[in-house]
Amino acid sequence: MNWNDVIKFANNGSPEPPKRVKKTDLEWKSILSPEEYRVTRKKGTESAFSGEYCEAHEAGLYACRCCETTLFDSTLKFESNSGWPSFTEPFENNVIKYEKDVSFGMIRVEVLCNVCDAHLGHVFPDGPKPTGLRYCINSASIKLMNA
Repeated sequence: MNWNDVIKFANNGSPEPPKRVKKTDLEWKSILSPEEYRVTRKKGTESAFSGEYCEAHEAGLYACRCCETTLFDSTLKFESNSGWPSFTEPFENNVIKYEKDVSFGMIRVEVLCNVCDAHLGHVFPDGPKPTGLRYCINSASIKLMNA
């Protein structure tokens, strides 16, 4: 996975998800905290350096807060000093959905859970090798599962 792949997915559609999870807005509100709901279902962003996993170093897999799909491996997490947990690539290529985001006068690539459409954050082309990617993820969108 590299930046060219990200742009291709954002412009032409993401890989087929492994499965789909759909719930009503009321169902999401009943299982998520208000902050988790605001971030994942309403495309919110938590404040920089405030998230539970911003500086976490525990081993394990990070899953979608909404549907528990495995999204990232802790071995691919790095210190970006951006204020949000950052990863170099997803656990599997088909668990992330990529969408062009033109909000706030910028052009970015939003990343969502490809299974349940939860907003996760954004991906940028300024990460470390080998991918050069920085998946900048809201802690409210993910949860650490023990390896």
